Amino acid sequence: MIAAAAQLSAFAAKAATSTIPVVFIVSDDPVKLGLVASLARPGGNLTGINFLNAELTAKRLELLRELVPGAARVAALVNPANPNAATTVGDVKAAAHAMGLDIQTHNAASIGEIDAAFAAIERERPAALFVATDPLFRARRVQLAELAARHRVPATYALRDYAEAGGLMSYGASLNEAMRQVGDYCARILKGAKPADLPVVQSSKFELVINRQTAQRLGLTIPATLLSVADEVIE
Repeated sequence: MIAAAAQLSAFAAKAATSTIPVVFIVSDDPVKLGLVASLARPGGNLTGINFLNAELTAKRLELLRELVPGAARVAALVNPANPNAATTVGDVKAAAHAMGLDIQTHNAASIGEIDAAFAAIERERPAALFVATDPLFRARRVQLAELAARHRVPATYALRDYAEAGGLMSYGASLNEAMRQVGDYCARILKGAKPADLPVVQSSKFELVINRQTAQRLGLTIPATLLSVADEVIE
């Protein structure tokens, strides 16, 4: 069984079976989440990939501030229904505090609430937006990109498909590489390996993608320092 949609699918798989092998992709420490006993020896019927999104929060904010150097207030869009929401908010606030940024948190757990959150963002006029990792947000990435452009708020996302959908900038683990690793573990399990003996893989390939068209639409000039380190600039 593959549980690659989000933490929720991993939790559902864990609750559904203690015998069928499960390979997951999660965005936070699976030990802390209670999915496995340890990274080196998961110890049950689950193993998989940690996307390390929580660990990348500070880096995403740093890159966002480099693109919007005058930013002092940043909004954070979070789905409160996500089991990792409280941790995400804590991580964003801690990283923002260390950088001297003021954070305003906005919740959205439905399509309508996304619109309402952007209406509030429009009223409060933050300099930039941090979009948390969440299945709803990924499914609505075109909506998010359009709303961010319409309200002229530079936004950062975790996965490249946000930038491909018109989002300004993404930084995070490579989904293609994670899926390759999932496929490798599935093949090994089919050949007789046990999930309990397969260490949880920590993502090691990260990519920065910038959408130049969106930057131009927002009136932003992409610094040469960012262009030099970007894995892809969408023209």
